[in-house]
Order: sequence, then structure tokens, then C-alpha cells
Amino acid sequence: MGSRVRASSIGTNQVPQVEIAAERYRRGLAPLIIATGGVNRHNQIIEGRVFRDLLVERGVPAGVIRVEDQSANTWENVERALPFLREALAAGLAVTAVTKWYHRRAVHVLKTVAPEIGPFHAIGWDPVYSGEVITRHNWPDVPAARRRVVREWDEVTRRVGDGSFATAERSGGVWR
Repeated sequence: MGSRVRASSIGTNQVPQVEIAAERYRRGLAPLIIATGGVNRHNQIIEGRVFRDLLVERGVPAGVIRVEDQSANTWENVERALPFLREALAAGLAVTAVTKWYHRRAVHVLKTVAPEIGPFHAIGWDPVYSGEVITRHNWPDVPAARRRVVREWDEVTRRVGDGSFATAERSGGVWR
């Protein structure tokens, strides 16, 4: 399936995805990395630019990083990164989204905004809320996490149902 492009994203002020993308670059699995995110509403950083700088600090050459730094939400992350996604696809690269483990909205937005993406991977990471690492196992016990996970599930279910999100199913280890 060709080389991989990592979408370091998709909209957050936490940085585990930077570590994931940098490690994949070092292993030769991510010859192109797309860092996304505009101004973060909590701390005012420009996420895409900060992610780029953190990747460079970790040894990723600036020339392999594409930056989308104008978006305000997941939909805009993907929409504004479309030229970079199309660059990757034209080069024969497979796409892997790197996002919080529960952020399934990112998967559906990728399929909706960029239907030409074909099969793609998603790597989830554990975010920190209220000073606690939130996993697939402990999220119901942390109110800040429970609220986010339930809201995400409800939104994706509703939007797939009303047709505003494309259907995406995981099969054979990839999203289709």
C-alpha cells in the first residue's frame, strides 16, 4: 500500500500526536506530515504552527511538513488541508489520521470532505483531561472525559444518520 502520510491533528492543544508522527517519520512510515489547527480557543496558540515547530525539534525536516493554520474545527482542519491531502494522494501515499482515540468525527469528516481518500488508517492517542490520562477503559469515570466521549458519539451518530457525514466503516484494519 505505498508510503504513509500522517495527519497530525486533528484540532487539539495536546501533543501526543506530534510524538507519534515524529516516530513514524523516523521509521520511514511518514514521508509527508500534515499539521493542522488554527488558534486554540483555550490557550491562543496556533496549533498547526506549534505542531510543526515541535516536529522540527524532534528531527523531522521542515520540508516534509505541511501546515494548515487557519481552521477553527475538525471540518475546517480537513477542508483547509485538502491541497496537502491531494498532494499526498497524487504521490501515491496512503493517509493515516492521528487523533484522540474517541474522535471518530475526524474519520467521518475525512470521508465526507475528501471522498477520494480511499482506504485510510487512524491512530488514536490518549488525551489528558482534569489531570488524568483518558483511556478507552477509564473514560466513564472522569466527568470531563465522559461528556466529550458521549457528545462525540451522539454527534457522529446523528450526522451519519442525517447524511451530513459520510458513512465510514473499519474493515481489514483500514477505514473505508
